[in-house]
Amino acid sequence: MHDALEQVIAEAVPQLRRLCREPWHLIGSAAARLAGADVTVADLDLLTTAEDAARLAEAWRDRREPAYEPAGADRFRSRFGRFRFAAMPVEVMGALELHAEQGWEPVTVGETMSVRVAGVDVPVPSVAEQIRILESFGRPKDLHRAALLRALDRGAEVGAS
Repeated sequence: MHDALEQVIAEAVPQLRRLCREPWHLIGSAAARLAGADVTVADLDLLTTAEDAARLAEAWRDRREPAYEPAGADRFRSRFGRFRFAAMPVEVMGALELHAEQGWEPVTVGETMSVRVAGVDVPVPSVAEQIRILESFGRPKDLHRAALLRALDRGAEVGAS
């Protein structure tokens, strides 16, 4: 496992469990890594409700990186905040929406799984859900992660036969 990822999970997840009132999910590169994909993790991406994002922004106000602007504002919108943690930044996306062909659509997680890391259970989308979400984002880095996850998924099917 990636040491910095374990460290930020150990620090942030207990706070998320205490502060968030609705289910939240780890998405992006960290979720792909926890599912077994060989990806680099630069930050922890959290999908929450807008209300929980506001609670986290208040609780973590001293950690906020106010000058940071996420890329892709034409494609994504959310109650966004980037927060400094010792091991790596944590990015919170409250009520994340994706601009798709039919306009703005909420990014939702259907099937989930729990991965135990650093003594805590971390909710992540199932591998199939991660692939669906990443492919819907459509950026090259997301499509690359989806391909890595798809290869893992195929490997599991071959191993199960």
